[in-house]
Amino acid sequence: MNIEVEVSLYPLTEEFLEHPVQDFVDVLEKHGCAVEHTPLSSIVKGESANVFEALRLGYEQAAQKSGCVLIIKACNVCAL
Repeated sequence: MNIEVEVSLYPLTEEFLEHPVQDFVDVLEKHGCAVEHTPLSSIVKGESANVFEALRLGYEQAAQKSGCVLIIKACNVCAL
């Protein structure tokens, strides 16, 4: 099933937020997810198993480097 997810990663202990967020997005894109950037979040589109696995891997990578919060809203009926 295809889904659309709005995701926000908030690194808590990093001085510069751009690098951890870009690293997170890179993981999503590396796993085949389509990513659109907005000022405070990203829209991720793809097959549900692939998207959730990429989110898991991206979160684990970010959490190993610093404290962080990940907020996810998923929809299976959004305009894909």
